[in-house]
Amino acid sequence: MYPQGSPRGHSPENAAQGARTGVRELGSRAVASQPPRAGWDDDEDESARRGFKRLSAQEAKALRDLNPPVSPWRVVATQVAVGFTVACLAGAVMGSVSVFWSALYGAGVVVIPAVLMARGMTSRLSSANAGVSAVSFMLWEFVKIGVSVVLLMLAPRIVEPLVWPALLLAVLVCIKVYWVALSWRGQKPKPVERLNS
Repeated sequence: MYPQGSPRGHSPENAAQGARTGVRELGSRAVASQPPRAGWDDDEDESARRGFKRLSAQEAKALRDLNPPVSPWRVVATQVAVGFTVACLAGAVMGSVSVFWSALYGAGVVVIPAVLMARGMTSRLSSANAGVSAVSFMLWEFVKIGVSVVLLMLAPRIVEPLVWPALLLAVLVCIKVYWVALSWRGQKPKPVERLNS
């Protein structure tokens, strides 16, 4: 865009002068170039200052053993149990079979998509690498939302007479099981120093 040899243009003379003086042009201003970093030494020094410690393979395995991941199938099984309990309680309290079926259907609105997502996320393809895992999670989350919406739209046709408050109560309680699953991870992780003893 700029003519050769102009202050903003790139010419062999400007490049040669920059190589001699350690200055390179960036747009309309000159920037002093810095020597390239040598390896990862700076990062190691910075992590040592912050108190981070690199874990050996054995220490990392011990840390993973202390904090195992929660199985999605355990969460789904708990949702089934909680949903059935809510449906039984709602039916017994209200003394109505339609309340029972509405609440049970509400539990199914949460459980059926959760089963699909758990199956999709635990497949071999989903755990191939981090990128595939992230895309798989998003895909199965969209499937889960779509199936939930379709099941809610079909509710008046499948459950007759439908009691919406019972259905929504069961949906709400079954969704809250995800928060309970977070507490299953146990207490705070033990410090790494305890692993060495």
